[in-house]
Amino acid sequence: MQEKYVLHGKLVRDRIPQIIRADGAEPEVYVADPAEYRQRLRVKLVEEVSEYMEADETDAPEELADVLEVAFALAADLGVDPTQLEKIRAAKAEQRGGFAERIVWTGNR
Repeated sequence: MQEKYVLHGKLVRDRIPQIIRADGAEPEVYVADPAEYRQRLRVKLVEEVSEYMEADETDAPEELADVLEVAFALAADLGVDPTQLEKIRAAKAEQRGGFAERIVWTGNR
């Protein structure tokens, strides 16, 4: 992927500037254009997955929720709402299965 933007700062949740102001500071923010937003969402997904990978069992559910939030935002950016995304996931699970059986493939003979 060719980077159009030099990424300074980071994508944050919508209420973060409000929370910073409530703590007595003034945040420096701007609204990303659509192309930058999509790129920053991809970077954010990697960040959130990394945080999940480093989390212990206590913090893992919260980190997974962050991963889902970013996944839902990426889907919305593609014009796919959470219900549609779940239908796509369910169809793939119906066709190819899920991961509940813990099957590990090691190749073919």
